[in-house]
Amino acid sequence: MMAHMPNDPFDIAGRVAIITGGSRGLGRAMALGFGERGAKVVVASRTKEANDAVVEEIRAAGGEATAAVVDMSDMDQLDGVVNTAVDAFGGIDILVNNAADSTILMSDQVTVDEWDRVHAINSKGPFFLAQKALPHLEASGRGSVINVISVGAWNGGPMMILYRTTKSALLGTTMVLAKEWASRGIRVNAIAPGTFETDMIGWMSDDNRRNATAAAPQNRIADPTELVPGALYLASDASSFVTGTVLRIDGGMLSW
Repeated sequence: MMAHMPNDPFDIAGRVAIITGGSRGLGRAMALGFGERGAKVVVASRTKEANDAVVEEIRAAGGEATAAVVDMSDMDQLDGVVNTAVDAFGGIDILVNNAADSTILMSDQVTVDEWDRVHAINSKGPFFLAQKALPHLEASGRGSVINVISVGAWNGGPMMILYRTTKSALLGTTMVLAKEWASRGIRVNAIAPGTFETDMIGWMSDDNRRNATAAAPQNRIADPTELVPGALYLASDASSFVTGTVLRIDGGMLSW
């Protein structure tokens, strides 16, 4: 271990973390998990009541949190998320771009408006939120951006044209920002989840679920809490020499 490495390299106590899509599913799991580790969490999503419920869970467990209402497809709302974090906690150390739209359509059904809406939420919004957070991430001296993509960026099949193209775009964004921002003391990485038990797979039929389960060598669908240790790794000093990488948490679905 390097001489300057802290005794607990996974310690994020006192760091300020914005988590978009933080009111449910993987975002909620990360918000609660980061809060348990002492981070000051900004729970950001479109629904005030859902945000407030997660904030109360974090506070009830002894943590610090606040909420920011944001529609990631509206670029004019992104400053509000940054301002909420800075006003409440004085800065930004961690940004988790997790909010996503999983609309499924056959390619010949996609309209221009639908294309623009989903791309705004899944790729355009995350980029511009990171851009707006950049001065604060740089001032942190240990800034970490985590973009939640998907194994669908590689294996997305029929009806996944919107999801696959947006997640592929966010993957490309991750790689470019990692190169550009490394000299500014900011690490940019991605997590690619496989199939997790969240609202996002609520559309699946029994056959779809069986197929999704069988697609992973571990032969199961994961619990959202199983993503938290990987996110904690990328957010903390434990990954101090890691940037521009993708951590696949997929039960082996993309084993090559």
